[in-house]
Amino acid sequence: MTKDEIDRMIRVDQAGEFGATRIYAGQLAVMGDRGPHSREIAHMAEQEVGHRERFDAMMADRGVRPTALQPFWSVAGYALGAATALIGPEAAMACTAAIETEIDRHYSDQLDRLQETGADPELAGMIHEFREDEREHRDAALAAGAERAPAYPLLSGAIRLGCRAAIRLAERI
Repeated sequence: MTKDEIDRMIRVDQAGEFGATRIYAGQLAVMGDRGPHSREIAHMAEQEVGHRERFDAMMADRGVRPTALQPFWSVAGYALGAATALIGPEAAMACTAAIETEIDRHYSDQLDRLQETGADPELAGMIHEFREDEREHRDAALAAGAERAPAYPLLSGAIRLGCRAAIRLAERI
């Protein structure tokens, strides 16, 4: 693997973790700290902050530039979180389930690539660790009623499509 490929992985993963913190911030701003699932969302948000901080440090250590789209992700993530929370607690959980399903796939693809090439064991270890957290978030969201959200298949599909598009853009821009 080239340095450029690894830099793209780090850039997109940091952008994703940043976006996750903004989604949860939007959800918590609407739901407050006493709403259904607020405690779960706050816990997931704390984990995402930790992931983002570790990617931030890796970017600084390795001289990897962040995505130029970070200001957009900030607004879009917050808006997505707030909008799904306004629909209701199950829609907020549907958002988490949809995004974490895509992130699991994304991290698994990256991990497969890193392991098959033997490149960057430090990054592979972080991705493996974070993927497990994201899977827990997805499973918690499903257990909390994500699939009971209004128009769940449509909502989930739209969010997953947006997540895939965001990944592609953040890799390149």
